[in-house]
Amino acid sequence: MRQLALMLALALGFLPGLGAQGGVGAADPRLIIETAKGTIEVRLFPADAPKSVAHVLALVKRNFYRGLRIHRVTPSLAQFGDPLTRDMSRKGYWGSGGSGNPVGIAELSKRLTHQRGTVALAHGGSPTMADSQLYIMKTAGPSLDGKHVIVGQVTAGMAVVDKLVVADVIKQVAVK
Repeated sequence: MRQLALMLALALGFLPGLGAQGGVGAADPRLIIETAKGTIEVRLFPADAPKSVAHVLALVKRNFYRGLRIHRVTPSLAQFGDPLTRDMSRKGYWGSGGSGNPVGIAELSKRLTHQRGTVALAHGGSPTMADSQLYIMKTAGPSLDGKHVIVGQVTAGMAVVDKLVVADVIKQVAVK
């Protein structure tokens, strides 16, 4: 009974110390994204998107993101994760590549929303086809809610995100 009450409280976000986004937090893995402009720390949400977070972590473990470039920057977001960005001569194709192994499931949340600092998986039309491309929100984006899998939240380095431009290099991504 106690375990059921705890699970219900977690699901509804009633436990003290929990933010508006994500689950418990202290044990959640963190991505450390080292860019040409500085470092960004992201708290991942494995309780909310277990398969999607596991997919991203597997890519990090393979050093997939090392040396990639930011391929899309708008007033509302910065996006990376396309392996084609390693080749400047293929700039016209940036944004169309991935790891070749989509997540295959859409772990969409009605509770998590696109706020400043939200990190989510990009896709070309179906959230089940999301793969390696991640975007970080620079502003709130409620029109994206329920359409993209949210995998985390920036906990440090939003000033770095605000400075990113197309072709900035992702030096390394590690798990903390």
